[in-house]
Amino acid sequence: MPASLYMDEQVDSRVTQGLRRRGNDVLTVQEDGHQSAGDPSVLDRAATLNRVLFTHDRHFLAEAARRRRVGEFFAGIIFAPFSRVSIGDCVVDLEFLVQAGEPPDFENRVFFLPL
Repeated sequence: MPASLYMDEQVDSRVTQGLRRRGNDVLTVQEDGHQSAGDPSVLDRAATLNRVLFTHDRHFLAEAARRRRVGEFFAGIIFAPFSRVSIGDCVVDLEFLVQAGEPPDFENRVFFLPL
């Protein structure tokens, strides 16, 4: 079963739309009513929903490192810096990751785009 994505509020909607057009399971923080929530809360919500968080926000990298140090679970993070990956490449790379992996493959791990 492919992994599902939870899109941070800073993610361009064209990425979400592109993934959905390709049949991927994507939920945005805004659709879930968690916009403006703190990073730990967003990461907890993604885990509750069994979704991998996609973000451009570097603060999530620090939160992931903290959680690994203390043994606190998170469902996974895919990180892409704003200026390092185009919308199209982002869609292709994200689709590749979620289609190639199952939810347990992402647990407590951080993946970086571009691939």
